[in-house]
Amino acid sequence: MNSMAISETVGRGLRRHRRAAGMSLAELATAAGVGKSTLHALELGDGNPTLSTLWALATALGIPLGELLDDRPAPTVVVRADEGARVDGASVHARLLHRLPAPGTVEVYDLAIDGKQQSSDPHLPGVRECLVVTRGGVRAGPAARPDDLAVGDSIHHDAAQPHVYQGLAPENRALLLMLYPR
Repeated sequence: MNSMAISETVGRGLRRHRRAAGMSLAELATAAGVGKSTLHALELGDGNPTLSTLWALATALGIPLGELLDDRPAPTVVVRADEGARVDGASVHARLLHRLPAPGTVEVYDLAIDGKQQSSDPHLPGVRECLVVTRGGVRAGPAARPDDLAVGDSIHHDAAQPHVYQGLAPENRALLLMLYPR
């Protein structure tokens, strides 16, 4: 990646994470020990930040450095009913579906999903959804490429893009986790 592309990526990342943290330019500049005009230029994709400046900004935002250097969206991950690490106890049998970093708020919903497709507008940047089908079948995920899921299947994806839900059987139920950044 050339320095122009890195500067633009860093700028987008700084702006997105600063806004998600609810910080003003002045607040982030003070917390990171950088000048407000320097931070403003970086958010515009100008300048060539040093590694120490980027570390200071990432630390002030409470994010890994890589969040500023790579703004590719997290992938959509589907786990089928027969997949996932399993572990058994005396009376509890667990299957790992997803490991989701959640520094913010998690909301849990029980969904009944009808056969008509519902299109959902993008949520705020950083919001992710995790859906686990508990009855019937569901088509869900990014609108550009939803997946058909059966009982026991799950999906998690970036909800800051258009996404869809559609029941595929007469009765469809799912558990939805909404993961909000800070």
